[in-house]
Amino acid sequence: MSSLLFYNVENSKNKGKTLFLTTKEKFHEILDSGGKGPNDDKASDDAGPKETAEDSLEEPQEKKCKVDPAEQERMGKQDSKRMRGQNKSRPHMKPTSYDNRRLCPSIIQERETKCVYGDKCKFIHDVAEYMALKPADVGEHCYLYDTFGKCHYGLSCRFARAHISADLKNLANEERAKAMVGRTPVRNSLDKDLQWRLRKKVVPFTASDAYMKTIFKGGHKAGEGWKKENLARVKTIGPLTDADVIKLRQCEKKQKDLIKLIHLSQCGNLPFRRICKRFGADITCGEMAMCTNLLQGQSSEWALLKRHESEDLFGVQVEGCFPDTMTRCAELLNNKIDVDFVDINSGCPIDLVYKKGGGCGLMTRTNKFEQIIRGMNSVLDVPLTVKIRTGVQEKANIAHKLIPEMKKWGVSMITLHGRSREQRYTKSADWDYINTCSQLASPIPLFGNGDILSYYDAMKARETDVSGVMLARGALIKPWVFTEIKERRDWDISSSERLDVLRDFTHYGLEHWGSDTQGLEKTRNFLLEWLSFMCRYIPVGLLERVPQKINERPPYYMGRDYLESLMASQHVGDWIKISEMLLGPVPKNFNFLPKHKANAYK
Repeated sequence: MSSLLFYNVENSKNKGKTLFLTTKEKFHEILDSGGKGPNDDKASDDAGPKETAEDSLEEPQEKKCKVDPAEQERMGKQDSKRMRGQNKSRPHMKPTSYDNRRLCPSIIQERETKCVYGDKCKFIHDVAEYMALKPADVGEHCYLYDTFGKCHYGLSCRFARAHISADLKNLANEERAKAMVGRTPVRNSLDKDLQWRLRKKVVPFTASDAYMKTIFKGGHKAGEGWKKENLARVKTIGPLTDADVIKLRQCEKKQKDLIKLIHLSQCGNLPFRRICKRFGADITCGEMAMCTNLLQGQSSEWALLKRHESEDLFGVQVEGCFPDTMTRCAELLNNKIDVDFVDINSGCPIDLVYKKGGGCGLMTRTNKFEQIIRGMNSVLDVPLTVKIRTGVQEKANIAHKLIPEMKKWGVSMITLHGRSREQRYTKSADWDYINTCSQLASPIPLFGNGDILSYYDAMKARETDVSGVMLARGALIKPWVFTEIKERRDWDISSSERLDVLRDFTHYGLEHWGSDTQGLEKTRNFLLEWLSFMCRYIPVGLLERVPQKINERPPYYMGRDYLESLMASQHVGDWIKISEMLLGPVPKNFNFLPKHKANAYK
């Protein structure tokens, strides 16, 4: 952490100012006591001189990328690895485990016909028995009922008292329900018929199969034969071809000063993207989906493609390592869902993807990469974009060599993360290199990504030749960064305003995942994943030097109120306290382990 990162302390002009810096022990002691320190009364009567922050407090050490050598020698190589990184084997509690005795869907949906499974049904059919087992309601108002006029979760809703009559019937607001008729808030859902056909492998991929035949023809470079054969068959309209009318020219696709929200695994879900759109994000992208899972009709993978009506410029991101599966996946998406662009993730650094040749692995497999891009471009009616990193090794950048080739392959836009695979998210992004690559990419638009947490960072990025900036971790730490960039200002957002943002997320989550116990706990799980990033935010009003840098580890400090201090905690128990403010008490068997080990210490 930079030595310039201190907090405002008492000075001669403002003697009533609180000393915000504290120690780890005092920080958690005050949080555990509900915001009141054990010596509060004594401190108010003490009129003696006070120590300065430099005399009484020590700033935490800079976050190390590697384990200290002396500590590593003492603990051993195997143990030292456990001190950092991710909790890769963390337990994943299924939301259904919190609600083992569930009510039959035929009763929840108030169907006229009886349950088709009869006595073999594994769900409860006795309403009185279910109501006796059901956990207590969380609140008095149901967001789904207030928004749509009817809650389809009926008796199983954890806010059921807002729309359940005395005789246990689900009520409806007819006027509000009529206003929602014909409106589709969420698109790109997987219908059962398509899922069945995908699983039975009876979905035709005519264009993809025709393209794959050209790859194996002798004397043709990847995809060139396909391109020439199809241009001859295209009907012309005056001087333009149909392809010219449908697909934008590269110079038309370039747009300046756009802010894009990239996919964020675990946290870049639809409710979070709605929050970012409200704060001013221009382009949103779904979470990375595996092309093979999409072709197999997996519901969990297709859920990553869902698009909310507020997302006016939305794309999906797919990952794969072979031209046949990627081309078929592109043809499937082109025919079945509503998107504005399709993005290839060739920047994913995780081992699971890289070792099989996907993600960053595509950057070193240029022949396959070319076949994938040409194939997907040939079957898509929307622009094809690519996300890459500077390279695989830390000091061996290769993006500048790939970009001129990708221009020939037909890419419509490139997003460049200014770090290599080996760097992951450590060290600073290389914006000088991003600027060099953006000049090579012209006239194709290139978006830069890396270390953008404030409008100062965005303005510095715009001094380069990039067409726009893309945010990822910065949006997780402070989603209002989009507003700061648009309005070119620092926003000293209060803790109550931040809690309102979290409350809106829970409302969107209940709408997306459901307001029953299963949906509520799934919303809580994603909220906790988000809080593991948001706790890194330091309020602007406490900073002596702005802006905060994304890789700076905040010291222990007390906020201007108890809630602000609670939101600054990096302990998972305090995140659960915040979730209980919004979603009620956690179940008795609740279990949550954060993704990053560095966020779970006390």
